[in-house]
Amino acid sequence: MTTKPWLDRLYRKYNRREYVSPDPLQFLYAYPEIRDREIVGLIASSLAYGRVAQILKSVERVLTVMRPSPYAFLMESTPASIRRNLTDFKHRFTAGDSVASLLIGAQQLIRRHGSLNEALVCGMARSDTTILPALKRFAGGLNCHDNYLVPCPSRGSACKRLNLFLRWMVRKDDVDPGGWTGIPKSKLIVPLDTHMARIGRCLALTQRKSAGMKMALEITESFRELSPRDPVKYDFALTRFGIRSDMEMRDLLGEQSGRS
Repeated sequence: MTTKPWLDRLYRKYNRREYVSPDPLQFLYAYPEIRDREIVGLIASSLAYGRVAQILKSVERVLTVMRPSPYAFLMESTPASIRRNLTDFKHRFTAGDSVASLLIGAQQLIRRHGSLNEALVCGMARSDTTILPALKRFAGGLNCHDNYLVPCPSRGSACKRLNLFLRWMVRKDDVDPGGWTGIPKSKLIVPLDTHMARIGRCLALTQRKSAGMKMALEITESFRELSPRDPVKYDFALTRFGIRSDMEMRDLLGEQSGRS
């Protein structure tokens, strides 16, 4: 298994704002109000699949409709007007009606709980060792009809984009803007996609072959042994390799071979 000093060195070197772009996370920095930021984070993470240039374009398209305040837009809009504003939207296999369904679900959760933050906190139990039980309730509460846009954690999906959303909103450092309260960082789950799965296998963080929730939990547990209070701390630094055009997987392996 990989060593903590090496991961800490990667964190110090790459967990910086200068390495964020191109990443949908960058949209959150423009929203100092948490009630706006959590909505932006939900949109940006939900659309974070496919080519990054298209992701950024699609997120920008949705946010343009909701400016200047996504929160005010949701609170002042009817379901019909939300759907109407997104009629022509398309992001790969996500149509405007799917994004509208997600936003209407978010609107209902905010009206019921006061914020998306409180909606998730209400689903947590002190005895939960991870955020997974609360995540299941939160995904169900969004009531989005598109199971790809908002996958069901109960069906074994790694729920990469939902866990990415939680990382952005719960953690606070030079990269993750945070803003949410009442959720321990120790309960977060690594946002797992095929890229992170490959990294996990290369670094002996998992023995599993299938990139589902079981692998996400196994990789998270490996990180928890090294960083009990913040197991997803290393996610951003590691995933720069292969995402940014100037940082490839072979560079990560080079970093590993030269570790102290």
